Amino acid sequence: MIAESAVVPKGYKQTEVGVFPEDWDAVTIQSLLDSKALADHLDGNHGELYPRSNEFQAYGIPYVTANDFLDGRLQIDGSKCLSAERAQQFRKGVAKNGDVLFAHNATVGPTALLKTHLDYVILSTTATYFRCNPSIFNNVFFRYALQAPFFVRQYQAVMAQSTRNQVPITTQRKLSVLVPTLAEQEAIATALSDTDGWIESLEGLIAKKRHLKQAAMQQLLTGKKRLPGFDGEWEVKRLEEIGKAVAGLTYTPSDVVGEGGTLVLRASNIAGSTLVFRDNVYVEVDLPDRVLVKSGDILICVRNGSRDLIGKCAKIDTHSEETGHVFGAFMCVYRTEFHDFVFHQFQSDVIKKQIHEHLGATINQITNKSLNSFEVPLPSPAEQTAIAEVLSDMDAEITAIESKLTKARQIKQGMMQELLTGKTRLV
Repeated sequence: MIAESAVVPKGYKQTEVGVFPEDWDAVTIQSLLDSKALADHLDGNHGELYPRSNEFQAYGIPYVTANDFLDGRLQIDGSKCLSAERAQQFRKGVAKNGDVLFAHNATVGPTALLKTHLDYVILSTTATYFRCNPSIFNNVFFRYALQAPFFVRQYQAVMAQSTRNQVPITTQRKLSVLVPTLAEQEAIATALSDTDGWIESLEGLIAKKRHLKQAAMQQLLTGKKRLPGFDGEWEVKRLEEIGKAVAGLTYTPSDVVGEGGTLVLRASNIAGSTLVFRDNVYVEVDLPDRVLVKSGDILICVRNGSRDLIGKCAKIDTHSEETGHVFGAFMCVYRTEFHDFVFHQFQSDVIKKQIHEHLGATINQITNKSLNSFEVPLPSPAEQTAIAEVLSDMDAEITAIESKLTKARQIKQGMMQELLTGKTRLV
């Protein structure tokens, strides 16, 4: 909100909860219900009607949980479903098209606008719906209002006073949102929706480019498609024949220090196929030369509680801050003179399939011995270079779009801060 000061700007008013426009009000959810701006507000607390696991099926009426919320949208294509007969038994948590959804239990905070051709969906105990009266209250605006810092601070304060990570429906009704006139609600909703549309288009473009790259890897890395000017047979070699897998640094909690130590690269430092410097861990311990990452190293997650992360990899760049660190015991690096080409093999089905076969049903790690035994098809060095350049160009294009996406999300956050507090007016 606008910072409190000795002088309240013209057109604004000082209130107990801050400074905001004169024609805006801080209104509790209960007051919105009393005034009929909200026609209904219920959660998925089903009591004895809570469905048993054997009642779920692949098709039918979606049973929506907080896990189905994604960036303000509801992803119900993969949701568990109930039969129509079973769904008709519910009296609470029956959400309809246009309802604003709020995740209130375990995962708290995500919102979504329900868009469905179905008559209704059923909410689990993790979600609440708000049904707006469209002649009084704009549902798109309200979804954004539930994401505004003004509202978020309130429910976070509630959770800070309890060991339970939830905001019950009775507590929700005590929380307030900032409400402008309907005309301004609609203007804010349109502006933020347009920004979300921009973000979704970039997300779709990234997904398309990644799909094209996967298809290109499937063709180029197996020799099914040859680049112009290349022919001749490919060789199949084990990784141990063309390089070496190196185990990571073992350290104890007592070795962990502040930022003055040496950064240990872990699975959390890999995003997509590049390094990111977040959730960093630093150690102060004797460092064997082998665990210092070097230019061209392929950093690989070989052990993790989440099997999906095993095989996740990034190549150490030759022109960035990525060198000079070490890698942890749950990681390894693969070193080879063919690193550009082999790095793309690690991202393709060629090696992913071998990782999957190695893990089987119970094993939750890749040993260096197993990794060294993996086989890759290899063309001549010149063809390797040409293929790697094509795929790297595709990576660069994806990275450029991802940068635009990051900027778009930052712009949206800034717009929300301005528009949802009345600092910037649209009407």
